[in-house]
Amino acid sequence: MVDIIRTNKKKKRTPYYIGGGTLLVLLVGAKVMTLEPAPPSVDAAAVFPDTVTRGDMLRQVRGPGTLVPENIRLITALTAGRVEQKLVMPGDKVEKGATLLILTNPDVQLRALDAQRQLSDAQSQLISLTANLETQRLTQEGAVAQIQSQYNEAVRTAKLQEELASKGIGAANEASRARDQLNELNQRLEIEKKRLNVLNGSIQAQIDAQKAQVEHLKRTVAFNEEQIASMNVRAESDGVVQQMDLEVGEWVNAGALLARVEAPGRLKAELRIPETQAIDIVIGQDASIDTRNGVIQGRVVRIDPGATTGTVGVDVALIGDIPASARSGLSVDGTITIEHLKNVLSVGRPIYGQPNSQVGIFKLEADGRTAVRTNVKLGRASVNDIEVLSGLREGDIVILSDMSQYDAFERVRLK
Repeated sequence: MVDIIRTNKKKKRTPYYIGGGTLLVLLVGAKVMTLEPAPPSVDAAAVFPDTVTRGDMLRQVRGPGTLVPENIRLITALTAGRVEQKLVMPGDKVEKGATLLILTNPDVQLRALDAQRQLSDAQSQLISLTANLETQRLTQEGAVAQIQSQYNEAVRTAKLQEELASKGIGAANEASRARDQLNELNQRLEIEKKRLNVLNGSIQAQIDAQKAQVEHLKRTVAFNEEQIASMNVRAESDGVVQQMDLEVGEWVNAGALLARVEAPGRLKAELRIPETQAIDIVIGQDASIDTRNGVIQGRVVRIDPGATTGTVGVDVALIGDIPASARSGLSVDGTITIEHLKNVLSVGRPIYGQPNSQVGIFKLEADGRTAVRTNVKLGRASVNDIEVLSGLREGDIVILSDMSQYDAFERVRLK
């Protein structure tokens, strides 16, 4: 029997199998590499969806604030002093002229007494000066009258001597002597009249100067009396004492705040609006003030020129009925209407969306279980809504919640 050698054909096909298997592995690997990772699951109850709508949108800004009276009187010290008596407490109602505090300052009283003494001396000097000057004037008038009489007599004598000399009865020397005496008296009369005029002018000037001194001292006395009176600190109008932090025995300097009195009248709201939202606020815009016991309508009446700690102060005058519970110092929330936008696409304002920016927002697909990231261009913003410029259509449903933890994914699945 002869052994027949047979060739192993199966062994010859092995390289083909190996090559095909390798190619299959490579194709599967490539396919796996091109597959997107499975979208993460998000609890549907933990997200906040909203629907894009078209229509009118009120553009508003909001900020916290407090109610304050429109009329507040700050009472300050006109002079330094020590608190002697404290007659009212914060919260007390006071009437105009009621005494709030009593201050004392011996130095002010001494200055007042000294000023009064100087005034009395100046008034006495005015009386004495007036009398002395009047005496001098009368004396000078008497001297003028005496010289006038002598002059008149010299005129008659000279005339007589001239007549006698012309008739040859009198001596020529007597006529000449009479003319010389007349000239002398005429000059003396003119001099005395000038003295009288000078005296009359100086009299009025001296009296006016002394009167001015008296008036100055009168004002000084009045000022000191006002300082003394101001130490009885009085309310300048009816109202309620809001602040009085001084204690009996405390020393206060001139200009220090003694009390704060709220005058009766309407309240206003002082709001603090974030500076990024206050750009478009102007005087006259409508506002609403939420007191948590009701909403009061108002109007912007004042805007701070600068920002403080990131906010801008805005005063809102209340024009609606004020609830009985509203009082000074009450915390409120204010909403100011900036403008009324017509026929615009809008959606609820996402936590991470800023005005005039482009953001990625997850939009729900038709199945309602998958959300795909969509680039959306946002426009003008309000308190709760924001304008959609592009990227979304009316009826689209988007997720407004914070989805920053899914920034690495283009889609998520709601469960």
